[in-house]
Amino acid sequence: MSQPQTFGELKRTHWGTPALQRRSVKDEMRANLIGRLERGEALFEGIVGFEDSVIPQVVNAILSKHNLILLGLRGQAKSRILRALTGLLDEEIPVLDGCEINDNPFAPLCRFCRSRLKQQGDETPIAFLSRSDRYVEKLATPDVTIADMIGDIDPIRAARSGLNLSDELTIHYGLLPRSNRGIFAINELPDLAGKIQVGLFNILQEGDIQIKGYPIRLLLDLVMVFTANPEDYTARGKIVTPLKDRIGSEIRTHYPATLEQGIAITQQEAWTQRNGNVRLFMPSYIQEIVEGVAFHAREDKKVDKRSGVSQRLPISVLENVVSNAERRAILSKEPSIVPRVCDIYAALPSMTGKLELEYEGELKGAEAVAQELVRSSVKQIFARRLTGVDLQQIVDWFDLGGSLKLSETASAKETLEQLGAIQGLVEKAAALGVKKKDDPPLLASACEFILEGLYATQKISRSEERGYFAPEKKRQEPYFDEKSGRARKTFN
Repeated sequence: MSQPQTFGELKRTHWGTPALQRRSVKDEMRANLIGRLERGEALFEGIVGFEDSVIPQVVNAILSKHNLILLGLRGQAKSRILRALTGLLDEEIPVLDGCEINDNPFAPLCRFCRSRLKQQGDETPIAFLSRSDRYVEKLATPDVTIADMIGDIDPIRAARSGLNLSDELTIHYGLLPRSNRGIFAINELPDLAGKIQVGLFNILQEGDIQIKGYPIRLLLDLVMVFTANPEDYTARGKIVTPLKDRIGSEIRTHYPATLEQGIAITQQEAWTQRNGNVRLFMPSYIQEIVEGVAFHAREDKKVDKRSGVSQRLPISVLENVVSNAERRAILSKEPSIVPRVCDIYAALPSMTGKLELEYEGELKGAEAVAQELVRSSVKQIFARRLTGVDLQQIVDWFDLGGSLKLSETASAKETLEQLGAIQGLVEKAAALGVKKKDDPPLLASACEFILEGLYATQKISRSEERGYFAPEKKRQEPYFDEKSGRARKTFN
């Protein structure tokens, strides 16, 4: 069935029913949300870890027909949630063709559209607006003006048309009016200048705007949504308190609560499936270590808690890990890409720029802090995966003078030839589900993880020059304490 082209044709469709003629955007979203809940459909695709916390609060806000703000640190999917709200809009809605502010044919706001309807009546042309075109997003920056947001008088238009400046037809509309009958999102709301925040009072409370002091009222139909950092969204921050009072629901986002949730998000967002004939096999312990780096960073005292550690960190690191393993596979002409622990250390450049450090961290340096985080993550995953596995034979090999230096670019075959010298190492890979008959790249990755775990738990040592080796033993010798007159033990 073809879409109506004129106002007269539109009135003869379902859009002409009283229930839809003047239905607001908030009523529209509420009705579509209720329908999804009744059918048991997914509400927000691609949002992981918020099912029992953030999503129910967003649902309540929409059911209450509230404007809402998402408060959270960087990398907590705030913008993604806002953009997902378009899924609760109708697939398309009718608008007056050529209208700058998407006027409802049954209740036009602007004078130009009212005049057209009066002159052309049922022959007034109609267009349809898709849901994706009904979402407008603005990043708040200090240079945003009230004209950008609301609009201004256009003197050139007034002069060309011979109109008075106070005439409504001389208005150049800003982002808010152009978002009419849709969703208007402002990212980082506190970064707006105070006078711009004050300019939002009317639209949030009464639903209207005023331009240049002229008595022109446009009763806009909008859902307004915002994001902000909790540190700025306080009386001591950069937010105007009366603006906070006018926002219906304040919803706090958070980072993944469990390692499994974090891994699911990273898998979803990271670009790991590369083109080409070389297949990728990602060991689960590598994924856990990469995700664990972010979890440890969020708890580390050397990392700024107010800034947070974005979920983009493990996403970028995992992509870099795969790239380093891909480079090795290409150079070695191996048929598969299997990341190793050394690839995580090679991915430090994708880590350091995402860590905001405290003073103590600045003294150590971003790279040293990142290496510590990787080591802490390896230690945790190693303990989880290999608890109860006897690795003393491997430790003894190093204690007896053995040492091993691995190259991150060496092929799996070359690496296994070196690892095979360590008694019991290859056999212990079975504890990770890897057997001798498995692919050499997978076996090499498992063996290297065991060695790195022993280093992280201080059973063996490692350095850039020597590779893996036995830690230096501390000798215990008595010495005479002159004050007490007795022999005492100390460590040299």
